[in-house]
Amino acid sequence: MRKAILRSIIALSLALSFAPALVLAQGADPFAKALHIFGSYRVVPNVTYLTANNWDAKLDVYQSREATIPNPTLIYFHGGGWTGGTKEGSSLTFLPFLDMGWNVVNVEYRLARVSLAPAAVQDGLCALRWVYRNAKDYNVDTNRLVLMGNSAGGHLALTTGMIPASTALDSLCPGTEELKVAAIVNWYGITDVNELLAGPNVRPFAVTWLGGMMNRDDVAKRVSPLTYVRAGIPAIISIQGDADPTVPYSQNVRLHQALDKAGVRNQLVTIPAGKHGGFTDAEMMKAYQAIRAFLDKDNIRKQSTNNQQ
Repeated sequence: MRKAILRSIIALSLALSFAPALVLAQGADPFAKALHIFGSYRVVPNVTYLTANNWDAKLDVYQSREATIPNPTLIYFHGGGWTGGTKEGSSLTFLPFLDMGWNVVNVEYRLARVSLAPAAVQDGLCALRWVYRNAKDYNVDTNRLVLMGNSAGGHLALTTGMIPASTALDSLCPGTEELKVAAIVNWYGITDVNELLAGPNVRPFAVTWLGGMMNRDDVAKRVSPLTYVRAGIPAIISIQGDADPTVPYSQNVRLHQALDKAGVRNQLVTIPAGKHGGFTDAEMMKAYQAIRAFLDKDNIRKQSTNNQQ
């Protein structure tokens, strides 16, 4: 156990030292910063939020020890084209939110080898319902929930926040709670799954996720964020490189334009010549400055002053 703790501290220290633009003030000691973050959180790993296809879907909760009232909370989905990746492999991605003192819920979901689409989308909705139902136990402010993900995780952050109850995609975890979030942070997520199934932008990972189902195009549309653009959905900020070889940049341009037309507050942060992630410190600083300013417009980053549970 002590070795695991030490590895965590070292990983945090290295991450902070290599990404000063994200979370460190000028001249701060990254190791001391890592120790502070590590000591400020209670980590509850591998909580089962859903069992489906004889598979337990799990999440990790990072609960701030310093918050004395319901706390802003990030729900994070990892990338991997719905076919790979793990929540553990992406844990450094949400460091800036830990540095801000937020709670973080890091979600695992069913990959294609366990269950094809729309399983991962269903899991996202069930994870959100789990957060609502356990908010008091983990000091979560349900008025300040933010969804975030990278690539396929960005897609799941979008679908989780945009899909209406009328679709019944939450049928594996039915409930009476209205599943609402304050904002969505979409890092180069897929917005039009159909486009990736055939033609010049076909992607093997998308074909694998949809498999050989007879109604493949219908399912793809049902899990595409562009299908659900309408007035009243959460504010959305998207970050993508305009030279992304994996997810066509045009997909998030189209999302931005559709959100504008629907009157939804949104922003598209373009990384010039940026690829599929792997951005420089300066580019990450630009992105996180935009994210913080975007969240501040609705006072999402600040802790609530009374218990709103």
